[in-house]
Amino acid sequence: MRHGKKFNHLGRTASHRKAMLSNMGASLLLHKRISTTLAKAKELKKFVEPLVTRAKEDSTHSRRIAFSYLKSKEAIKSLFGEVIEKVGTRPGGYTRIIKTGFRLGDNAEMCIIELVDFNELMLKDAAPAKKTTRRSRRPAGEVTAAPVAVTAPVVEKDVTPVVEAVEEAPVVEAVEETLVIEVVEEAPIVEAVVETEAPIAESADEDTSAPEASEESEEK
Repeated sequence: MRHGKKFNHLGRTASHRKAMLSNMGASLLLHKRISTTLAKAKELKKFVEPLVTRAKEDSTHSRRIAFSYLKSKEAIKSLFGEVIEKVGTRPGGYTRIIKTGFRLGDNAEMCIIELVDFNELMLKDAAPAKKTTRRSRRPAGEVTAAPVAVTAPVVEKDVTPVVEAVEEAPVVEAVEETLVIEVVEEAPIVEAVVETEAPIAESADEDTSAPEASEESEEK
């Protein structure tokens, strides 16, 4: 039974797997970068980084233990020489995995595994980027922008009384219009009274003149 054995066997026997990782580890230390599948790169990362940590103590015992894993004198010289000179100050994380896509034959996920401090292109790009970001976070323009945001609500408060005055103005006009309408409506009533009284007076004059005419006819 294989209960509790959760590491990736990579489809190989134990001897084949150890020999393959030893060969890949020596190639990585010598060339500083190799291309392989993602599954192998993850297992190689766990194989190489403990050896780099042990190489920080340059002693005969450390060299013999590293040689028992790598089986290459050239790889041991590179590990205890140029690799430790650049990586010795790091507390860990000596390798980096960069995915590169899928292989055409079997569609396996491919990647590049490399030693971090030996990628000069990424180190050049990373150094100026940090300086520019620090300088851009402290410009003079951003300091003056804060007072503008604070004074904006004050302008809105000054505008609100004007809106209230405009709303009250039509109320006064409406009152004046109602008064004018009432005066116009009362004027025709007065005129009608005058007109009705005038004919009554004329009819009275006519009635008084009629008896006088009849008396004159009788005398004749």
